[in-house]
Amino acid sequence: MNFSFRKYGRAGGFLLAMLAVACQRTPIVQTGLPAADTASAVPPRPLPPVEKGVSETLAVARKQNISGVAYQLSLHIPDKKADPIAAEETVSFTLRDSRDPVQLDFKAPTANLHGLKVNGQIVAIDHRNEHLVLPAATLKAGRNVVEISLAAGEQSLNRNADYLYTLLVPDRARTVVPVFDQPDLKATFKLSLTVPLAWQAVANAPVRDSATTLDGRIPGSKTYRFATSDSISTYLFSFTAGKFTRLSRTLNGRPMTLLHRETDPAKLRLSLGPIFQLHADALQFMEQYTGIPYPFQKFDFTAIPDFQYGGMEHVGAIDYKASTLFLDEGATQDQVLARSNLVSHETAHMWFGDLVTMRWFNDVWMKEVFANFMADKMVPEEKQRRIDPEENYWLGRELSYRPLPRQLQDLKFVVDHYPAAYGIDRTAGANPIRQPLANLQDAGSLYGNIIYHKAPIMMRQLERLMGPAAFQAGLQEYLRKYAHGNATWPDLIEILDARTPADLQAWNQVWVNQPGRPLFSYRISGGHDQRYGLYVTQTAEDGSDRLWPQEFEVLIESASGEQQQLSVKMEGKEKGIRIPFLPKRIVFNSTGVGYGVFPVAPELLSTVTQLKNPVTRAATYVNVYENMLRGETVKPLELLTRYRQALTREPEELNLKLLTGQASAIFWQFLTPAQRQAVGPGLEADLWAALLKNPAANSKKQLFKTYQSIALTKPAQTRLYQIWQSQQATAGVKLTEDDYTALALALAVRDYSATTPILPQQLARIKNVDRRQRLEFLMPALASDVATRDAFFATLKDEKGREKEAWVTAALGYLHHPLRQATSEKYLLASLDLLEEIQLTGDIFFPYSWLQATLGSYQSATAAATVRAFLAAHPSYNPQLRAKLLQAADDLFRAEKLAR
Repeated sequence: MNFSFRKYGRAGGFLLAMLAVACQRTPIVQTGLPAADTASAVPPRPLPPVEKGVSETLAVARKQNISGVAYQLSLHIPDKKADPIAAEETVSFTLRDSRDPVQLDFKAPTANLHGLKVNGQIVAIDHRNEHLVLPAATLKAGRNVVEISLAAGEQSLNRNADYLYTLLVPDRARTVVPVFDQPDLKATFKLSLTVPLAWQAVANAPVRDSATTLDGRIPGSKTYRFATSDSISTYLFSFTAGKFTRLSRTLNGRPMTLLHRETDPAKLRLSLGPIFQLHADALQFMEQYTGIPYPFQKFDFTAIPDFQYGGMEHVGAIDYKASTLFLDEGATQDQVLARSNLVSHETAHMWFGDLVTMRWFNDVWMKEVFANFMADKMVPEEKQRRIDPEENYWLGRELSYRPLPRQLQDLKFVVDHYPAAYGIDRTAGANPIRQPLANLQDAGSLYGNIIYHKAPIMMRQLERLMGPAAFQAGLQEYLRKYAHGNATWPDLIEILDARTPADLQAWNQVWVNQPGRPLFSYRISGGHDQRYGLYVTQTAEDGSDRLWPQEFEVLIESASGEQQQLSVKMEGKEKGIRIPFLPKRIVFNSTGVGYGVFPVAPELLSTVTQLKNPVTRAATYVNVYENMLRGETVKPLELLTRYRQALTREPEELNLKLLTGQASAIFWQFLTPAQRQAVGPGLEADLWAALLKNPAANSKKQLFKTYQSIALTKPAQTRLYQIWQSQQATAGVKLTEDDYTALALALAVRDYSATTPILPQQLARIKNVDRRQRLEFLMPALASDVATRDAFFATLKDEKGREKEAWVTAALGYLHHPLRQATSEKYLLASLDLLEEIQLTGDIFFPYSWLQATLGSYQSATAAATVRAFLAAHPSYNPQLRAKLLQAADDLFRAEKLAR
């Protein structure tokens, strides 16, 4: 429900909002009578229906009636992946009112449930619509104990041949065992895992003891018994078990353990030191910033091959995608910073999300925005580290959280967040930061770049509005007040609002509760007395009357070269500021903190690399690109021509990444095939020349990867083949096994003809079993014959064919590569037909990743027509999925329009 805070003022608006939340979430419950007499004294009440998913109605009712939840769980994991996992579970909870049945959430076949006792009484199993219903006759006011024997559901157990791991966000705990799967019913977990003898295991709590067992179900097994966990939300419950290497270290007095499957000696030698150090320093920073010591029993982490996300913040047992942690000698600055940012993000979650958790998943963005916001404050710097005398290997680059220069922090912020946020907010499917959610089964659709990238931009504006000290004090109060509990965004706004004279309620309405971005224009007046005014105007891109209160800078330059940077504080539709001279050049958003589409003078395109500040250049690159997508200022071919000239002039590696990324996107998505053929040879030559000229190894590698991405001509492809075949890169470019695999895939998608098949040969070079399996999966998607590719796509229609989501999206990218679209466009309609099933069976990012990998490279009118026809044929389509489809198809629609 939306409220107009302007009508009632800040205080009145806030009281209305709180009243609405209370009315919406708090049913009236009579509790003064003994349980036996309540039924006769209180009229009948409607019960939450037994319906699929976890509705907000059910969640509110349970929160009012249930407390003190505790789970005791024993799992027996067999050596063979195909064998079921036997489980025994005890659920304990306190009821205020026992008149009604209680629903436990369980999304698995009824046949998985083998036995049920409630308070010692054997009860017939009533499992329907994804719920195990406990009859009221067996319940009592006070403490209740439910015992369940079952075969664990496996949808979210991610079983592999020799390891498995849970991933239960947002509502997937219910796919494993019956639980109250809502974030505001926090609970303790006491876990016992019986696994094959050679396996390691980790969970939220410390291992209490472990012993070899004679479990008849698992010959030669080992049982790990974990201590009772901290009180956590069900989506944070986690365990990993399998053939992992265990490594433990103590830094800053904190013991930490890493489980991993990496076998590359170079990656181990260069990465283990930084991995541990990054976590130790992130913990130290968070303790200092929040004023709260690390709030849980332990702190461990696991590197998982092809994990679905970059990381997941399970309490005491963070999971990471292994490739993000283990870097090698060829790692770029961007990869090193991305690793540190990821570790910082997941560590910050221990406070934001784990210690204080959102009450309902409509506020899931809160935990993500603060994790990103804190991570952006923890950008590290590199320094060399000595050889560890005890372990006798080089620990590589140690990363210490002494902040980088502010300029580089700001540059990283612009490059990381603005393109990703604009990529959603410019589309017809744009969503607000805070979204309504009626049922947790749709919670996955709330995740995306608005949460992860627009929200940090918003939060930086809020910190600037309040001042850093007041903002930090407000966050500390919030964490103290709601520690080990749940809170809402209005709860936080109330705390922050008391620390600033600004009207945060009105500010919140446009920034948080509504989507979109402003368009800026300007005019200059005056001059008769050498006094000038710059007047900046904003309008909403969607044509509404919304206005974004924000502050940003403009850089003005006179004809004589004099420069001044001035702040513009937008509080309404127009803002005028005095300027000291008539500007020859104006650069908007010069510090990269403003949000929206800013005007760009065409003449700036040829001089952007002359701007001294790399942040100003980055913000300008972003803004020029956004103007191009709107069909303003510059056309795609002209912008690519300008970028080709800038390739040898841009000295900053992060900017070069941004520049080459935009150049590649223009080349493949916004040039016509005829334009690509005409421009390709020259672009290849420019990239190679820039590579040879650039003195920085990381920049050379970035240029090499772009050359590899756009290579169209036979000479360019032959050069790449010779590098791959000889395993000898151009001087100054460091390529590793992963790079040579990517190069082999790039050649295969181009059907490069060689005497020896490229992919089988590359497969033989890979020694790590996990990386071999990934390439084996991808190979049919890159086959030269259409029939093999057709057969591969058919396997994706089966849920089993989509188990490794990271592999699937990579395969789709090659299947729908621009060079393969003549034979792959026929898959589009079938891919869209699968989307609803993918949302129900896949993890939270998979629906959008599926769409982006499918549609992201198309530009044809026929592909656009397929999407429009699908939407027209499904007028009542799931609104969240419809929005995801419009987001993923935005570049396709713009390419169609720009080609006219």
